[in-house]
Amino acid sequence: MNRMIFGAVAALLLAAAGLFWWQGRAATEVGAPPPEPPAEEEPAAVAGALPFADVRGKRGPAPPAATEATKEQRRFGRMDRDADGRITRNEMLSTRTAAFRKLDSDGNNLLTFEEWAVATGNRFKGADRNGDQALTREEFATTKPPERKQPGCRC
Repeated sequence: MNRMIFGAVAALLLAAAGLFWWQGRAATEVGAPPPEPPAEEEPAAVAGALPFADVRGKRGPAPPAATEATKEQRRFGRMDRDADGRITRNEMLSTRTAAFRKLDSDGNNLLTFEEWAVATGNRFKGADRNGDQALTREEFATTKPPERKQPGCRC
């Protein structure tokens, strides 16, 4: 009788452990979908014909006034891939997938401590120029990420 009860409890525990393991599997993040192409307002009258517009003597609406977006507004705009005014979890994580894949050396979408430690150790070795197992201020300054150049004006 005790063996039957023990077997039933063990089976339930194994089923619960399997369920948690199955639901906890890491999944590859899906990037934001590409933007949809704008719909044509008027189809071309003749297939293959180029559109033509005579704009002589016509004046359109004034362009909107340019506003200087703050640094935080520009950062939000870069993260909000679908421009709906909200940043979802997938949008937030999609910018980090390349850096994650560099650290995930075995490609199983799980970052172990060993993988992180190897990458950090290699970075430390690269910065320690004199090999004394300590970084001076000058050596530590070499670990700073490179600054991104702002694109020039195409005026």
